[in-house]
Amino acid sequence: MLVDQQILRIPGPTPIPPAVQRAMNKPMIGHRSEETSTLLKNARPKLQKVFGTTEEVAIIAGSGTSGMETAFVNAIHPGEEVLVAVTGAFGERFAQICEAYEAKVHRLNIEWGQAVTPEQVQTYVQENPAIRAVFITYCETSTGVLNPIREIAEAVRKISDALIIIDGVSSIAGVQLELDDWGIDIAATGSQKAFMLPAGLAFVACSQRAWEKIEANPRPSFYLNLKKYRSNIEKNTTPFTPASSLLYGLEEVLNSFEQEGLDNIYKRHQLMMNMTRAAMKALDLPLLAEDQYASPTVTAVRPTAFKAADFRKVLQQEFNLIVAGGQAHLADEIFRIGHMGYCSVADVLQTISAIEIALQKMGQTVQLGAGTAAAQQVYLEEVQ
Repeated sequence: MLVDQQILRIPGPTPIPPAVQRAMNKPMIGHRSEETSTLLKNARPKLQKVFGTTEEVAIIAGSGTSGMETAFVNAIHPGEEVLVAVTGAFGERFAQICEAYEAKVHRLNIEWGQAVTPEQVQTYVQENPAIRAVFITYCETSTGVLNPIREIAEAVRKISDALIIIDGVSSIAGVQLELDDWGIDIAATGSQKAFMLPAGLAFVACSQRAWEKIEANPRPSFYLNLKKYRSNIEKNTTPFTPASSLLYGLEEVLNSFEQEGLDNIYKRHQLMMNMTRAAMKALDLPLLAEDQYASPTVTAVRPTAFKAADFRKVLQQEFNLIVAGGQAHLADEIFRIGHMGYCSVADVLQTISAIEIALQKMGQTVQLGAGTAAAQQVYLEEVQ
């Protein structure tokens, strides 16, 4: 094992492409300089394509959680009722953000590993018509579930004018989002996942409906005030000091998105998910999420014959390959394989092969190559 080689297969932070690292090593520039304005000007239309919107996308120096908090602070008026679909740790985080600002929070608690359905959300909103916004995690990172936000938005729109607000931190840029066409009102994400950057940037996009509510909101805010970000981005600047080095990296990332094509990026993530899931099934490793709601960016595995934490240790000791553990009550029960951002089919095959050896090291009866062969077969069937 090479001392300085670490194979990172967690659901964020994710590996950074060498070209992006080189871009971020450029000399520092003034945050009010023409160079910074050019970076922001060039990023604006490309970010809009990723979000599937004609609206401006705010670029905030902050984490993905800052983007989630930004969504609440700007859109929810004091004392309003909101519904949070809690499908895992990050749905719980959305609920905690809402509670911190003393909103009247309704929790729709879903068993971890399951998705929330449009029918469940629609029924809850019908029974509680004072709800003014529905908060949903697009990819619930803690469980590997992709919630059906498009169908949920459509179901809610039929019976309510409540805003649809999503946490897209582990999905946007790895999974398709069409904010305008799907009726999503606010979407927030961070830079350290499918955007292939270090943590430090949050991106927030809002619909026209959301902007109307934001502009009428009496709640005070300062740093996370989206009206400031919108007025500044229209002038190719930011209201506060931007993360300049990350903007250089963002430029490289967005250029790579254009080169590969967003549709091809989404297909690559879907393919990597299908390969990973086929391999786990071939190795008799139970998957936490059902196929119908599986996330293209992260796969959660719930072994029954051994402890997930012990397995992760073997992978790290043998190959310096890092997969994630679970969170909260699933902390020691699952392991999670990240396959998003700067990750390829070859990376997935490498990970599966290492998993097979680690299973044998754990004393499991495994036919070496069974998982790899299943993944290879998926590749051959899906790639023409």
